[in-house]
Amino acid sequence: MSTKPSSEGLEKAIISNIQRFSLHDGPGIRTTVFLKGCPLRCIWCQNPETLSAKPEISFRHERCIGCGSCQAACQCGAIIRGNDRRIDYSRCNACGDCAKACPGGALTLIGEEWRPDDLAAELAMDIDFFRESGGGVTFSGGEPLLYPAFLEQACKLLHKRGITVTVETCGFFDRSLMDILVRSADFIYYDLKHMDREKHRELTGRDNLRILDNFSALASTHDCLQPRIPVIPGMNDNIENIRHCASFILSKGIRTIHCLPYNPLGRDKLPWINTIQRPQVFEAQERDKMEELKSLFQKEGVDAIVYS
Repeated sequence: MSTKPSSEGLEKAIISNIQRFSLHDGPGIRTTVFLKGCPLRCIWCQNPETLSAKPEISFRHERCIGCGSCQAACQCGAIIRGNDRRIDYSRCNACGDCAKACPGGALTLIGEEWRPDDLAAELAMDIDFFRESGGGVTFSGGEPLLYPAFLEQACKLLHKRGITVTVETCGFFDRSLMDILVRSADFIYYDLKHMDREKHRELTGRDNLRILDNFSALASTHDCLQPRIPVIPGMNDNIENIRHCASFILSKGIRTIHCLPYNPLGRDKLPWINTIQRPQVFEAQERDKMEELKSLFQKEGVDAIVYS
């Protein structure tokens, strides 16, 4: 996705959410900015509302009171009266008028356009929390590197205010963007979803060749690169994958990995948005299993930090 410069020469980006008081997206208390758009299609995606790079309207039928306010507000004729659907996405321009008119909160506009200067000013409101806790701002998604110029401009403005930046990435980006990432991020959280190339393609829609190559390049140029593995029961938590993952990061001089337990939140969100993805059911995530994975990594010489 490309964005056009504004008249002031600043890029813009589509942001789905700004989440304050995040505790698992980097050191200290953080404010996490979720950018919209992702090149992967992970079957367990926790934030499916960030997959599309465009603003969109979500609909939660259980909140609808059937008042018809949305239909009166819509200028595009995009409101339909189905039991579990309300939006004709072929007509909808995501203006958000229906969401503003909805008294029950059934309709929500996901994704708003931001300029980096406006965003930096908004995030600076939390600077006291950052200073007190050693925290900062985290750019997540989606994939932040779909907006490289915006990311660089926003990070420069944050750094001028003394705010540190973490960038969470899936690693599927063009090598030409490497310098921007290195210049912009104080910390990089890098997902390694599966080590097998074909299995990675099956689970995410893309193979992992570019992801592993980019990780290798970053490991030699950035001091604060932190690999993470989203642990999906029955998908990537087997001994072979854990050993392969440990061997890979050790070969790059890295001895720590963060293990993120599967979160079924994304499964519940899928019916709310316009997507061809369907909810996937995975085994329950058990704490004992996460401790087993931690032990497996430790046996291979890697310190595993398990998130709760």
